[in-house]
Amino acid sequence: MKADKIILGVLGGVAVGALLGVLFAPEKGDKTRKKIMDKSNDYADELKDKLDTLLGTINKKYEKIWSEGENLIAEGKSKFDDAKHEIKNTSI
Repeated sequence: MKADKIILGVLGGVAVGALLGVLFAPEKGDKTRKKIMDKSNDYADELKDKLDTLLGTINKKYEKIWSEGENLIAEGKSKFDDAKHEIKNTSI
């Protein structure tokens, strides 16, 4: 998770730097506002892609853990049934 925080911090810093650069550029207000909107849309799309990637990674890990848990439960039930069957056979 530390890498994710670093990435978000860097993206935030780049966004702030770009915004300040556009604000202090010697252009008309209309052009400046358009540039700000374009940059913010670009950064929003980039952030969305990063979050989608992160959520995909989390989802894969969750599914892997869930599958491993199901396998452990199945193995435990099998061992329990084997032990129960063995006890039944020894007591007869």
